[in-house]
Amino acid sequence: MATMRFIKPDLKWQIDNIACQNEVSLDTAPLSSEPGFLLWQKDIPKPYWELAGQELSQRVRAARAKLGDKVLILGHHYQREDIIQFADLKGDSFKLAKWASEQQDAEYIVFCGVHFMAEAADVLSQPHQKVLLPNMAAGCTMADMADPDDVNDCWQQLSDLGLAGDTMPVTYMNSTASLKALCGRNGGIVCTSSNAGAVLEWSFAQRQRVLFFPDQHLGRNTGVKLGIPLDQMLVWDFDLPLGGHTPEALAAARIILWRGWCSVHMRFSVQQIEATRAKYPGVNVLVHPECKLEVVQAADYNGSTEYIHKMITEAPAGSVWAVGTEINLVSRIARENPDKTVFCLDPVVCPCSTMYRIHPAYLCWVLEELVEGRMHNHLIVEPETAKWAKVALDRMLTVH
Repeated sequence: MATMRFIKPDLKWQIDNIACQNEVSLDTAPLSSEPGFLLWQKDIPKPYWELAGQELSQRVRAARAKLGDKVLILGHHYQREDIIQFADLKGDSFKLAKWASEQQDAEYIVFCGVHFMAEAADVLSQPHQKVLLPNMAAGCTMADMADPDDVNDCWQQLSDLGLAGDTMPVTYMNSTASLKALCGRNGGIVCTSSNAGAVLEWSFAQRQRVLFFPDQHLGRNTGVKLGIPLDQMLVWDFDLPLGGHTPEALAAARIILWRGWCSVHMRFSVQQIEATRAKYPGVNVLVHPECKLEVVQAADYNGSTEYIHKMITEAPAGSVWAVGTEINLVSRIARENPDKTVFCLDPVVCPCSTMYRIHPAYLCWVLEELVEGRMHNHLIVEPETAKWAKVALDRMLTVH
């Protein structure tokens, strides 16, 4: 059986070296001074390494103007501020996937997000469109936790037990295209944090149980909301035969959860919530459902990045919000809502270190090369994989 491959050696070092703060400048440091650059895509030409923020901004805007309608820039909410300022459209993974399926005119879709998002855009976009990821090293540690070999092995073991026929495979958006294809081939579906509840209801209307991967916490929190007892939700440990369970336990389970998690949202704790409530009486605690169950239950509200943004934007002036999600989104919401107090629940650090790898220098390089007729970082999903991944993604877009 495959061994654990998902702990990236640079992850903790990068997270520990990016400050969590609400005041973020639109300007940026040169790429060469970024603490993680040695581990990022290195074939970007050296002249781009030393460009300062102001020049990068000017050059990105100039290249964008020359390309006009040929290019659409999509930006995920977790992108750093000096990238999101250039996005034509910004949103969570569900909204961006929907946009990618609807925007048919642009020849190039430049996706300022991470690898699995760009894959989904390639699957959902039109055949004439090309999806570019500015930095090919921008991945997702959660997606890495569900190695396709391990998930396929899990599905085979369930099949050998005669359980696959009444098990619905559900993959979170944070997964490879090949795992979305596994779901598509087997009647399954993709979900995001925006529609996870609706997806599980859709799944249980057809089959007895769900195999949910890769984020165990979103799966567990969603299951609890639907009234499923915790003892009917098992965690599949891919290092153990049958995930560490007996055939009888798997047959009785309603949700089989993959052993995966988000490195950012795992940082939030009940202790942080208690300390925040003591310091700010009347504070509203709002967290993402990728947080642990006890954190979600201790919070006042939980929901997707779109839900978090909408909740605070529509809240009354003077309200106080402690938010348990990625710092770039928290910082942006704080700036957009100066009539409220908005801060990150984690006082130390909470960036998505892989999302952070989309530096303006990469965006500048990709756009300026397009102006010259040269294309870099074209992300292509193999046709057979794309065919079945699209089946699962199309189901996702209709279930909400």
